[in-house]
Amino acid sequence: MRSIRYQEIAAALRQRVVARAPGALLPSEAELSAEFGASRVTVRRALELVRDEGLIAARQGFGWFVVTEPLRQHLGQLGTIEDQLEGSGKRAERRVLEFAFCPAPAHVRSVLGVDQVLRVRRVNLGDGEPFAVVTVWCPAELGAGLSRRDVERRPFYELLDRPLRGATQTIGADSAEPDDAAVLGVPVGAPLLRCRRITTDIDGRPVLVSEHLFPAHRTEFVVDLPQAEPSTTPAGLRLVE
Repeated sequence: MRSIRYQEIAAALRQRVVARAPGALLPSEAELSAEFGASRVTVRRALELVRDEGLIAARQGFGWFVVTEPLRQHLGQLGTIEDQLEGSGKRAERRVLEFAFCPAPAHVRSVLGVDQVLRVRRVNLGDGEPFAVVTVWCPAELGAGLSRRDVERRPFYELLDRPLRGATQTIGADSAEPDDAAVLGVPVGAPLLRCRRITTDIDGRPVLVSEHLFPAHRTEFVVDLPQAEPSTTPAGLRLVE
């Protein structure tokens, strides 16, 4: 029995998807159309067939990707997503991309109240796949005894020589700039979750400012809300002007 063209393309895509890591991007529909010498309509029908089998999915502004179980981080206590990954059986890894003592950017200086900081930019991986780009700033005096190897092996929470009280984290939407897109393996402009965190010591003084960028298609944040008076608005929710 002669197969229909979109079924042939779906078969080829199916073999390709099985060989790729979860979360990996597929070529764009235009690229697949050129590769297979077929119309965009035919390619889209093939993609939808493979999607209906649960092998791939698509997000607006992102494209088609191999289906993956999203990485989840529970918010409610001071900790790292690496701990939660390892608790779920995934191998967590971090690679430092930049390690430098430098002048504090204006938004960091306004929080930490210092002119010189240690700036660390790294990529976090789960089972070898990048899932976050993280930039951390701390006062230069607190980071003076740290090395690139230190911050690659252990979180700042364990490296700072002072007890910590907790952190305030703000989560918003962003899109991938070229540098971050290259590290995360996503298209430029792909949707990201942006988490900005201010960590304080036991006296309430800010000691860390950090920014975490997560691919939106791979990440979920779970907030445990305590029992309280009935409300339609979770505590901390605000509208962005």
